[in-house]
Amino acid sequence: MSARDHCLACLNAEQPAFFEAALWVAAEHDPAVEPQQLLRELEHLKHQVDSGLPNFPPQELAQPLLRRLSDLHFYDDDDSPVRPQAALLHKVLQRRRGQPLSIALIALELARRLNIPLQGVGFPGYFLLRVPGADHLLDPCGGRRLYTRDCRELLLRYLGPHAQLSAEHMASCDARGMILRLSRNLRHLHAQAEDYISALKDAERVLQLAAPNVNDHLARAELYRHLDCSQAERFDVQRALLLCEDPAQRLKLGDRLRQSSAQPALH
Repeated sequence: MSARDHCLACLNAEQPAFFEAALWVAAEHDPAVEPQQLLRELEHLKHQVDSGLPNFPPQELAQPLLRRLSDLHFYDDDDSPVRPQAALLHKVLQRRRGQPLSIALIALELARRLNIPLQGVGFPGYFLLRVPGADHLLDPCGGRRLYTRDCRELLLRYLGPHAQLSAEHMASCDARGMILRLSRNLRHLHAQAEDYISALKDAERVLQLAAPNVNDHLARAELYRHLDCSQAERFDVQRALLLCEDPAQRLKLGDRLRQSSAQPALH
């Protein structure tokens, strides 16, 4: 099976293996990545983390686990601009620097192996964690507790001054949702780095994992435009037009299709 097939198989399993799926995403971009070897190596990190945890009940160990990861130098990647290595899990494990989602994936897998209850939360702009039933969320990078006011401030930072915090922002994120978010992150980071072939792999994975929507088709269309694949670009713009419910955007997409149809196809 291909790396993509392995990734999807992990997500479609009766017990979805989100961490292994994320490693197969990395393997799709770097054939030298061996997910099974990295899974074995993670056992060493588990022992390092476990040796520094206090003797608390499991439901009280999520924050100490995150603090322990910080002690072991797992930090938010502060490179500017952020590069794909901040999202590719094998690089995050190697460098101990990554986006909050990548650090969260490592924390969630360690929590699973240590029987510590912990969930992912698909917060806009910054992935968070939650202990089931707790009245706060946790920052995966260091373990800081975030209460409602903190979450509201974080939302304003990423969505602007008119954003309103809602229950949807605090919803738990399942395995498929985490790999979907990882794929969108990588699509953006690879495109930003002008590695359009790698970004296209991520864009295709996104469309396999999620219900089709306007933004994901337009994101892939933009990559095809950079790659001078005009027929493929038109296909995605057509799909976006079919899905679009905004009259103003429909007009723009229709104009874009008419303009592209007037140009000769290179592929």
